[in-house]
Amino acid sequence: MSIALQLDGVKAGYGRAEVLHGVSLKVNQGQLVALIGANGAGKTTLMRAISGMVRPTSGSVKLSNREIQAETAPRIVRLGLAHCPEGRRVFAPLSVEDNLLLGAYRSLPGFFGYKKQAAPALARIYELFPRLKERRTQTAGTLSGGEQQMLAIGRALMSDPTVLLLDEPSMGLAPVMVDVVVDAIRTLSAQGVTMVLVEQFAQTALSVANYVYVIERGSVALEGKPEEIRTNKAVVDAYLGT
Repeated sequence: MSIALQLDGVKAGYGRAEVLHGVSLKVNQGQLVALIGANGAGKTTLMRAISGMVRPTSGSVKLSNREIQAETAPRIVRLGLAHCPEGRRVFAPLSVEDNLLLGAYRSLPGFFGYKKQAAPALARIYELFPRLKERRTQTAGTLSGGEQQMLAIGRALMSDPTVLLLDEPSMGLAPVMVDVVVDAIRTLSAQGVTMVLVEQFAQTALSVANYVYVIERGSVALEGKPEEIRTNKAVVDAYLGT
């Protein structure tokens, strides 16, 4: 099985404050890897270090066996990585469909015929999230939180990424919308989409993941298959309850 994403000894932070202290992990093609840990453990910084939003100070990040840690964030997107960030960050004044089309610029660099070329990708997103099709002409800022999360995921998928990063997709959502988003993640996983998931609800992460890394204080404290993580007493006490 080929490795889609690999980190070796990655250190990163903000200014003089180091947040990641030599993180190493790998994600195989078609795998869904979950990162769990307490707030402030460094999970979001790790995602940003992968996508180029934070520049690693040492170590390597490889996407499809190509080092990307020195590349800019836009270049990393063009190389095949999509980052759906915490907080959704949709373009509120634009329509749902225009938000989605903006996500396709990696694979559709031309101007004329842009929408026609994007039609197959749009159809895929609308099949995954029928509600977005219903609201395709509506401005993104008027959507509910759950609908905006669907839009953020759909926008990331429009670039047909090699690896998709999902940072806290269930944050702030009503339970019914959490179920919709998690079901979509399961569907994408079944379709073979390679994903790295940061999720505040550890049980949810374990229910969808193929492999799990537990992040503590900017380092990998534990790793294993979900069934192994579930039986680890320290993890159960810290994150899963009794």
